[in-house]
Amino acid sequence: MPEPRETAVYTHGHHESVLRSHTWRTAANSAAYLLPSLKPHMKVLDIGCGPGTITADLAELVPDGHVTGVDHAPGILERARATATARGLANVDFAVADVHALDFPDDTFCVVHAHQVLQHVGDPVRALSEMRRVTKPGGFVAVRDADYAAMTWYPASPDLDAWLDLYERVSRANGGEPDAGRRLRSWALRAGFDAADVIATSATWTFATAEERAWWSGLWADRTLASAYADRATGGGHATAGELREVSRAWREWGAREDGWFSVLHGEILCRKDA
Repeated sequence: MPEPRETAVYTHGHHESVLRSHTWRTAANSAAYLLPSLKPHMKVLDIGCGPGTITADLAELVPDGHVTGVDHAPGILERARATATARGLANVDFAVADVHALDFPDDTFCVVHAHQVLQHVGDPVRALSEMRRVTKPGGFVAVRDADYAAMTWYPASPDLDAWLDLYERVSRANGGEPDAGRRLRSWALRAGFDAADVIATSATWTFATAEERAWWSGLWADRTLASAYADRATGGGHATAGELREVSRAWREWGAREDGWFSVLHGEILCRKDA
């Protein structure tokens, strides 16, 4: 029988309001826990590479090695290739892949990295098992995911409480787990990593200045109305168009508050494969 494939749906899609966030991500602000383990010669697999900004950073950090960026959505890979070309990188390539069934031999990569991926997949333990399989003995699997229930903000807003409740319902209806960050270590142990070989950490993004608040609130206000997430919220019966407009308005009101503050918690794991 054929192996089972991914069952979750990428909740956000690739609307401009989503890519506004994705293209802001760098290795420094999204993979700092991994960077001390990188060596110039390493061969790296970047899963869920999206528009390729983190992928390109990783390629620059392994100048004598190679980075392969893969994504489940073929369309976004042209954007990733353009990112690499614009930065003059010759040690990077891109391909379509399903993290549940990676088309690479065992023991291929020195590092397998995934940022904000496992919260969206149908079977995160299987995904981590596949990531472990294609990692060389002594190499690393590095994963970072947000934890939506742990996100916090000021001032209090019942409408942003409604946003969080809605987002979690839509994500789970799509087969994902929005509170993935707190589960990463547990999933890694179930995927076959020894407890002593799993380093679990956490880190935050914080949005507090006027510019940061405007950017973060604006992308969520737009995403709530115009992205695939909005379509899935209404199409799945989770919210009406009017309720989405109220959530979008609440995001803009929060962003305009001089005392506004928002923190996004991420769980991180750096797992060494047994030599």
